[in-house]
Amino acid sequence: MLLPKRTKFRKQHRGRRDGKATRGNTIAFGDFGLVAMESEWITSRQIEAARIAMTRHIKRGGKVWIRIFPDKPITKKPLETRMGKGKGPVEGWVAVIKPGRVMFEMNGVTEDVAKEAMRLAAHKLPIKCKFASKADMDDVHLSHHEEEEVGAE
Repeated sequence: MLLPKRTKFRKQHRGRRDGKATRGNTIAFGDFGLVAMESEWITSRQIEAARIAMTRHIKRGGKVWIRIFPDKPITKKPLETRMGKGKGPVEGWVAVIKPGRVMFEMNGVTEDVAKEAMRLAAHKLPIKCKFASKADMDDVHLSHHEEEEVGAE
């Protein structure tokens, strides 16, 4: 499972999950990607379960990139403990996911195989996801740039 090797600060605040992903929102390595549609914390166990589901389906063909990393520590107080007495110990690690984030990428397989593998992986995750291909993403980004150029003239 994924977790940081060393951390400088042991405990973190919970933070907020509003807004869209500004980083990691394009397909950079593979031809196909799994894009988050909702905001959520995804645990290292869920990431690993999704990875296993994908790699089992593609049967050692192709390559899979995991574009998210659980670097946020989550603390939990023991059961039946009274309030107060400080923050609890670190229980696990999560990745903060925002809408538009590319979580997994895949290359070296056909679109049908990639789509099915990503579908199986999406079932392991607690959020709505969509399948995207690099061609679709490029078309979307091209249309945005064309609009900007037209608006500038």
